[in-house]
Amino acid sequence: MVEADPETVVRNYYDAVDDERYDDLVALFAEDVRYERPGQGAIEGREELREFYLEGRPLEEGNHEVDDLVVDSDTVAVRGSFTGRQGGEDVAFAFADFHEFEDGAIARRYSFTDRDEV
Repeated sequence: MVEADPETVVRNYYDAVDDERYDDLVALFAEDVRYERPGQGAIEGREELREFYLEGRPLEEGNHEVDDLVVDSDTVAVRGSFTGRQGGEDVAFAFADFHEFEDGAIARRYSFTDRDEV
């Protein structure tokens, strides 16, 4: 992975997920990444993360709009909105994500939305 500042890495994450470039997306994360979403089991490690994006993610397609992004040392907080498809239906919702970095990669990620499952 090419060294980049945390803001650039996080913006690259949203571009990669929206463009369904999952190999590029997974490369932004640490080998032992942990991704947590309320009410759902944690995703641990790059391989589980890759599998989630390829097979387990309930969102079928869509785009993230970043409204606010704050960098504080090794943590990036993002507030934004998502519009896309889930379960064959149009969806739109707000989200807040926190990305914690170690050695230039996202080591922990936390997502919060007003939907039951994303």
